[in-house]
Amino acid sequence: MTTPGTLYVVSTPIGNRGDLSPRAIEVLGRVALVVAEDTRHTAPLLQWAGVATPLRSHHQHNEARETPLVLARLAAGEDVALVSDAGTPCLSDPGERLVAAAVAAGVSVVPVPGASALLAALVASGLPAVPFTFGGFLPRPAGERRAALAALLALPHTVVLYEAPPRVADTLEAIVDAGAGDRTVVVARELTKLHEEFRRGTVAELAAYYGEAAPRGEVVLVLAGAPPATVDHAGAADAARRLRGEGATVRDTAAVLQRDHGLSRNEAYRLAQDA
Repeated sequence: MTTPGTLYVVSTPIGNRGDLSPRAIEVLGRVALVVAEDTRHTAPLLQWAGVATPLRSHHQHNEARETPLVLARLAAGEDVALVSDAGTPCLSDPGERLVAAAVAAGVSVVPVPGASALLAALVASGLPAVPFTFGGFLPRPAGERRAALAALLALPHTVVLYEAPPRVADTLEAIVDAGAGDRTVVVARELTKLHEEFRRGTVAELAAYYGEAAPRGEVVLVLAGAPPATVDHAGAADAARRLRGEGATVRDTAAVLQRDHGLSRNEAYRLAQDA
């Protein structure tokens, strides 16, 4: 019985070729096949690294057809490396279907870590890095986009987004329209490249800035989380006394205090009982 090969998920540079690790070069040179998001993009990188391994395209438009073919080669005992155009595969890049199928088939999946635009932007942003939520690219349809933004803006921690340069101003304006224009945001551009730039400010400030001229190159947005809700304790106490005076139960009063005054469950019940 043939022992299945290994699927290596290999991170590649997001700009600076010097970030391609020695381990990545060794793996790319040793496997039987490299499946790449765009072979035209990956071929020059492999040539630069002195790697002559055959390439095969594997992207969102052909992965349904290509995945079984790659799995057949893995089942036959061949090792395969998966790469995207830049950074770590499967993070807003093709590869999830292939990795999931390999796991389901009992094939060993081995990550070869390296460059990642989202982590590079996050650690240099100056915003809290733990915890954080990665939202990838926002949906294109307007309704889905608004819903996704609303969910992300409700989070109390840092959010990282990818965005196409022509849509950066529109996305920042949408955040302003959602009531978060005063939050801190960092627009990271051309990471690890010659013109790398981090521009910091409020969402409203950078929406105005990029409204004048769209940024060039790859862009990552790092957005501060929702500020803690302010609690009006005096107002909550007045409301508790009024509600209890009108005959409301402790339970009903506590529910109103949680809903309308931002009190925790325990604090709301204590206040309702003491009113």
